[in-house]
Amino acid sequence: MLSFPPPIQKLIAELARLPGIGPKTAQRLAFFLLAQEKAALLELTGAILAAKDKIRYCSTCCNLAEDTACPICRETQRRHDVVCVVQDPRDVAAIERTHDFRGLYHVLHGAISPMDGVGPEQLKIRELLSRLNNGSVREMIIATNPNIEGEATALYLARLIKPLGIKVTRLAHGLPVGGDLEYADELTLARALENRREM
Repeated sequence: MLSFPPPIQKLIAELARLPGIGPKTAQRLAFFLLAQEKAALLELTGAILAAKDKIRYCSTCCNLAEDTACPICRETQRRHDVVCVVQDPRDVAAIERTHDFRGLYHVLHGAISPMDGVGPEQLKIRELLSRLNNGSVREMIIATNPNIEGEATALYLARLIKPLGIKVTRLAHGLPVGGDLEYADELTLARALENRREM
């Protein structure tokens, strides 16, 4: 088997550490990078380092921000009485693309997963509770992923928040538009039936 020089092996190994990148893709990326001009590589490394240096968590919602507050929290036209709780900053972007939600967000940065050693203490739940204590939030929408970890996190949050007198809702789950019933799993079908609405 052909082995590559150590610097290339190191590059492949580092790229393979990225999520969703297997050994073959890491090798392909490594050779793509090697074929680039040095100026392009300096731009790439500069962009990575700049993002790492300049991006922090919003002091209010824990979303990614350049300043102490993210653009969404600074927006004055948003409803401050509704907070949508999500697992990841990418979830904020997904909901924002719908242009339907005009409230604020709170990013947990993960979900409860005892198998992975992630408990409530590792999430931004303490920050969420301090936001809710000021009395301005009337509804909390839980928009965690519809998997075991997301459901566990949603149940934990609901039990924690309901005693505060705040309405707790959960995003509906069901069949995707354009999907076929025969390809839907049992849990998705059960949720679709459970969350049916009158026509």
